[in-house]
Amino acid sequence: MTDMSPVRSVDVAVAGAGMTGLAAAIQLADLGLKVEVLDQFGMDLSRIDEQAGQIINGAFDSRVSALTLASVQLLQSLGAWTHILGWRAEPYEKMHVWDGESRGEVDFDCFDIHERQLGFIVENRLIVLGLLKAALERPHLQLNFASRIKTLGRFQNSSRLIELEDGDLLSTQLVVGADGAHSNTRKQLGLATHEWDYGQHAVVATLEMSQPHQHTCWQRFTEDGPLALLPLKTANASQVSLVWSTSPKHAAELLELDQEAFCAAVSFGSRNVLGKVVSACGIQCVPLRQRHAKHYAVDGGVLIGDAAHTIHPLAGQGVNLGFLDSAALHDVIEEAQMRREKIGDTRVLKRYERSRQLSNLKMSAAMEGFRRLFAPQPAPVEWARSVGMRFFNRVEPIKQHIMSEAMGISGELPTRMRRSASVSVDQRLN
Repeated sequence: MTDMSPVRSVDVAVAGAGMTGLAAAIQLADLGLKVEVLDQFGMDLSRIDEQAGQIINGAFDSRVSALTLASVQLLQSLGAWTHILGWRAEPYEKMHVWDGESRGEVDFDCFDIHERQLGFIVENRLIVLGLLKAALERPHLQLNFASRIKTLGRFQNSSRLIELEDGDLLSTQLVVGADGAHSNTRKQLGLATHEWDYGQHAVVATLEMSQPHQHTCWQRFTEDGPLALLPLKTANASQVSLVWSTSPKHAAELLELDQEAFCAAVSFGSRNVLGKVVSACGIQCVPLRQRHAKHYAVDGGVLIGDAAHTIHPLAGQGVNLGFLDSAALHDVIEEAQMRREKIGDTRVLKRYERSRQLSNLKMSAAMEGFRRLFAPQPAPVEWARSVGMRFFNRVEPIKQHIMSEAMGISGELPTRMRRSASVSVDQRLN
C-alpha cells in the first residue's frame, strides 16, 4: 500500500451497491455508524427519478425479484418501498405449480392466509434506485461510486486499511462484502466457498401473453427444469417475466431461435397456460451455479447476500435471503453497540454467521432437493410425486403454514423485517 494519500476513517465500508449492500448500509447508518458504500460502477445520483422514469416508460427489465412480505417490510422500514411502489411493483395473489410430467399440482392463494397478496414482483433496477433514494437521506452514509477495492490490509488495532484502485485509503472497523457471487471482497478476506454447477442455465425474458396473468405466478416443472411466468405491472395484465431453468444445450438452442420460434417454444413449454406468447424481448441466459462460503466472518470482515451464498432460482428466494442477511447483521451490530463491543471483533461477527449460515444452508438444500425431485425419474417415482403433490394441495393447515413461513409473516425474523403492531403491509398499500 502507498503512504502518500491521507487516510479517511469510517466505521463500516460496504463493498457493493446492489440491493443487499445498500440495505445493509442504510441499516448500519441508522445505528449512528459512519458508513461508506464502494462500488465500481458509476452512478449519477442527481438523476435517480429520471432514471426510474426511463425504466417505467420503457421495456421491462428481464431481471426481476419476487419479494416476500418480510422483504417489503424491510424496504418500508428503510424508506425505499414508497418510491418503488410509486414506480412499478406487481402484487401477486396466487401461485400455481404443476408437474409437467404428471397430474400433480399445488395452488397457493393469499386469501387462505388472510392476506391481500403473497408478495411483489419488482424489477431489480427499481429496487436499487429506491434504496439509493433512501440512502441519500442518511447523513452518516456516503456513496462512493466508480471505486473498487484494490487491497485489504490485515486487521490490526481493531481496523483494516483499504486501498482503493483510485489511490484513496480508508481505515474501517468493518468491511461488509456485498459485491455479488464473484465477490472480490470474499477472496481478499480469504473466505473459501463450496460450489458446483447446477448443470442448468436460466433463460430470462419479458413476454407479452395473449391472456392476462391473473396476478398469479405460474411454474411448470419440465423434464429439463422449472419454467416460471411471473406477473408484471401493466394496464392489461398481459406481460410476464420468464425464468426458464433448463439444460445448457437447450438454453443455447432457445437463444438461437428467432422471435417467432422462441415464442412458440415458450408457449409449448408452458402448455399455453396463459395462451400463446405474442412477443418476447430482453432475452438473456444466466449460468446457474451453487456457492456457499464455508465461513461468513473473519476479524473485521463479513459476507452477506450473493457474496456469501447463491442458490437455484426455482423458488425466487435469492434476494430475500440477502435482505435477511442484512437485517440479521443490523441486529448483531446493534447488540454489540449496547454491549460496548467492537463491531469488527470476530466474536461479534460469528454471532451473525451462526444466525444466518444454517438457515441459508437449509434453504439451499431444500432447493437442491426440489430440483432433483423434479428431474426425470422412473415411472413409480413420478407417480408418487404426483400423488404427494395432490395430497399436499388438499391439506390446508400444512400448506398455510408453509405459505406463512415462505412469505415472511411467521417464524423468527430479524427486527426490521417483523411487522409493526400498528402498521401492516396491507395498510401501507391503501
